Amino acid sequence: MTEIDIPDLALVALVGVSGSGKSTFARKHFKPTQVLSSDFFRGLIADDENDQSASAEAFEALHYIAGKRLAAGKLTVVDATNVQQHGRTELVKLAKEHDVLPVAIVLDVPEKLAWERTEQRPDRDFGPQVISRMTRELRRSLGRLSREGFRKVHVLRGPEEIENTTIRYERLFNDRRDLAGPFDIIGDVHGCRSELDLLLAKLGYQVEHDRARHPEGRIAVFVGDLVDRGPDSPGVLRLVMNMVADGTALCVAGNHEQKLGRKLNGRNVQLTHGLPETLSQLEKTDDSFVAEVRRFIEGLISHYVLDGGKLVVAHAGLKEAYHGRASGRVRSFALYGETTGETDEYGLPVRYPWARDYRGQAAVVYGHTPTPVPEWINNTICLDTGCVFGGNLTALRWPSREIVAVPAAHEYYAPARPLVAPSRPADELDIADVTGRRHIDYGYGRTTIPAENAAAALEVMGRFAIDPGTLVWLPPTMAPCSTSTLDGYLEHPASAFADLRAAGVTRVVCEEKHMGSRAVVKVSRSGGAIWTRTGRPFFPDSSALLDRVRAAAEPLFDELGTDWLLLDTELLPWSAKAASLIRTRYAGVGAAGRAALPAALSVVSAAAARGLDVSALRDRLALRSAEIDGYSAAYRTYATDDPVTIAPFAVLAGQGVSFADRDHGWHLAVADRLVAADPELFTSTRRIVVDLGDEAAEAAATEWWLALTEAGGEGMVVKPYAGLKVVDDKGRLVQPGVKCRGREYLRIIYGPEYTRPDQLAGLRRRSLGRKRNLALREHGLGLAALDRLAEGAAGWRIHELVFAVLACESEPVDPRL
Repeated sequence: MTEIDIPDLALVALVGVSGSGKSTFARKHFKPTQVLSSDFFRGLIADDENDQSASAEAFEALHYIAGKRLAAGKLTVVDATNVQQHGRTELVKLAKEHDVLPVAIVLDVPEKLAWERTEQRPDRDFGPQVISRMTRELRRSLGRLSREGFRKVHVLRGPEEIENTTIRYERLFNDRRDLAGPFDIIGDVHGCRSELDLLLAKLGYQVEHDRARHPEGRIAVFVGDLVDRGPDSPGVLRLVMNMVADGTALCVAGNHEQKLGRKLNGRNVQLTHGLPETLSQLEKTDDSFVAEVRRFIEGLISHYVLDGGKLVVAHAGLKEAYHGRASGRVRSFALYGETTGETDEYGLPVRYPWARDYRGQAAVVYGHTPTPVPEWINNTICLDTGCVFGGNLTALRWPSREIVAVPAAHEYYAPARPLVAPSRPADELDIADVTGRRHIDYGYGRTTIPAENAAAALEVMGRFAIDPGTLVWLPPTMAPCSTSTLDGYLEHPASAFADLRAAGVTRVVCEEKHMGSRAVVKVSRSGGAIWTRTGRPFFPDSSALLDRVRAAAEPLFDELGTDWLLLDTELLPWSAKAASLIRTRYAGVGAAGRAALPAALSVVSAAAARGLDVSALRDRLALRSAEIDGYSAAYRTYATDDPVTIAPFAVLAGQGVSFADRDHGWHLAVADRLVAADPELFTSTRRIVVDLGDEAAEAAATEWWLALTEAGGEGMVVKPYAGLKVVDDKGRLVQPGVKCRGREYLRIIYGPEYTRPDQLAGLRRRSLGRKRNLALREHGLGLAALDRLAEGAAGWRIHELVFAVLACESEPVDPRL
């Protein structure tokens, strides 16, 4: 039995004369979809698999399909004779273009056997001289396949060896998707052994005698550049080499290891960038250690794909097309990144900002280019924080994404480029920050913003929104409670209580859902703004309204230690903003129904008076008339000329502080103070606190809801009493609130006749999953924006989150939910 190994991602060329059994071998060992046969493609082109005049077009099509498969990461087998060098050259070129390994499997059978098999095929009409020519070409090829670029060459001689061959697939060295961690990914060490010991200890590793192990089995992953510039490169190498040997660490190659390895192998390299210091330190060690270092460096690979493909570690980063691939081009990118061909004022190459274009699903963690502070950019993060230059040595815990760092004891090496914060002004916004498909890690989760959603948000932001520098938060959409099964109800408090109880919430506050429009109010001692859920100004001029808000909030500024406050509110009445909507969408329906149905009933009643049996029709019309009356009463509640008032229910943030972790009792108490200060401007939010599981309390809240809704109110919002940052037992955010709307209000949403049993049955099949996921995503983005606002983060970092909330609003979700 002969066993041959091939990578699980490769371009495999079957090489053999006609009649050698290539197609039989391919059918036995590969899936039909993996095999691209030249005969099949000739048939596609010319309706005749033996039409050699179609070979050029057939191979052009074959190479095109092979390229598509390789781009998709699929093993591809080319079933053709491949005995001529020019044909194989095209295949090697194709493999290199897609950064996969080319493999040759040669089926070498006696010429006589090949001819006997060919004679038995009626579709072959050439003579034995063709087999002889192919055999000579094959013989000339055997010794040069490796030189042509094939990374693996397997020669199977004779029909018996071919028949008894098995294929074993091997993963590439960089494929460690089976390792799920948890990991501690450590940035560029550059010979700073003392700081490495401190960082490992801070991460919980036990460091002893040039070895380190974590008691919980965590694995350290080094991004390369262990050596040069720092005071103890041999010490760093001893520790990391032992950890790798013990299975407690992984390490990828850095450009400094690459250069040191070339020097140790006798190559001529420039003694710059800290290499002389490392060589001097190594001279003080014994020759056996230097030999171990040389072997260790030679074994370092370009990058690792880890945790089921969710994590990629490479020294200088890696764009998505190179993940899990193997080629000189991939290794070069992983070691050095990509440059623009220019040099900066310090004589250093200008790096191409590949991370800003990255849109991959896997998180890419890297180093190489020192940065003062690690930050996520499109699901990538650089951990080189310049320890050797006097910065920090930084690690990333995976999968928690927690940053852990220790400061350098000294500046061991003067940087060619000053290690300073980016020169970009904090309030400078760049369209590149928000355009295209983007992945955002916001601390409470991750989300992908499709390019089309970003384009829609940019349209709204560019044409209608207030100044992006002022627009620091947008309210999340709100999910309804689970659909009720109670007779006549689509939404009911019992479902809302059950939803939050299932999430582990034990206490809730039921807040009256005001009949208005969501409004965000930012008020300061000297100005402010009021904006809608989509970032638009509420009124052309809000100055008079803001003056009154400021006067009422004045005592809070000093008490909370801030010069400004950000309030989440409802602006009433709804008609103040939605008058045209009421007039064009709702009033028209009501007016048409009230005009037509009484007239129709009059006609039907007259017909009944003449003895016609129209009772069923009359009952239907009477029902519809009652439904229209209920519909009209529901929307008329909102069509008022009442003066504008504001109902505050949450104080989101102030100068240097987020109040998102305060409970709703605190928020509503502050709101009550605003109401007391100006009861004509501010409206109180009625509420009731309920301990879930207390049947009497839940029943009382239900009765309260019924009274609210029967009096024309919209309903209530049920929120976890503990505040906005409530998580379940798995650490996931809980819905900040679920809305529970009244029967009559829902007529506006679902139509006059929605309470009919057949209509209600259909509505109960509505899917809430997408709406709930959207609500949680927007809520998490909003919390992250408040956190960054409190931290004093750059304006563009806050804006990218606010923009993402607006982009999420383009998700295809039923607007009635």
